[in-house]
Amino acid sequence: MKALLGDYPVTRLFKQESDLEFADVKVPNTAFKRVVRELEFDVAELAIMTFLLAKAHGKPYRLLPAVVTARFQHSTLAYNPQRGPLSPDRLEGKKVGMRSYSVTTAAWVRGILADDYGVNLDKVNWVTFEDPHVAEFRDPPNVTRVAGTDLAAMLLSGEVDAAILAEPPRDGPLKPLIADPAGAAEAWKKRTGASVQINHMVTVKNTVSKAQADDIYGRLKESREAAGNPPMNPFGVEENRRNLEVAIDCVYKQRMIPRRFRLEELFE
Repeated sequence: MKALLGDYPVTRLFKQESDLEFADVKVPNTAFKRVVRELEFDVAELAIMTFLLAKAHGKPYRLLPAVVTARFQHSTLAYNPQRGPLSPDRLEGKKVGMRSYSVTTAAWVRGILADDYGVNLDKVNWVTFEDPHVAEFRDPPNVTRVAGTDLAAMLLSGEVDAAILAEPPRDGPLKPLIADPAGAAEAWKKRTGASVQINHMVTVKNTVSKAQADDIYGRLKESREAAGNPPMNPFGVEENRRNLEVAIDCVYKQRMIPRRFRLEELFE
């Protein structure tokens, strides 16, 4: 079976001992289109929002309850203080850049802006330079596609007022737009009841039998245990129930999927 899976502490033992045919892809998200468009892999790491959109458009994959990457996204929304003051609740009418509208980090950040800062997402001018992973998904009318690849440069030049970056700004003039991102993340956890904001989980194609899927998941659990069971990588349906409910709610409220999926549907 062909597989797409990144190198993480929780996957190290699994990849060392597995007989799956792993794709030579260093950054898994660069191959997500191959998963949901070409249906190339039997076992695939996939961003949770991409999976939910793929589910909505009938792609033949189901989840395994294994989170391989997760983080709180509050620190990824950046701005350039040298161009003047700005706050999250003042983004209506502004230009906000991101790689692609439907990527998971962007969806989480938009949800944070709407739920915690009262931002009307329809009144923000979203600027992107990549199409969605799921070809059938259509960006909303307030999304503009531009030629470019460097969000930091767009921020520095003033082409956009804020941007959702792949990684939080570290050194240099760019700063997180949400003050005290760690504190905001803790407040988000308390408000939602979720333990993490899921990034990537493991999926299997529907041609993979239940016995095969159970074996893969069992070996993934052993790999997570060998890594010390890190809390940011929750495994199990019940352990991820609230995390997944919040992710579903996030994309549904942004009108990216037609209805709120039941949790059990994701594993069918």
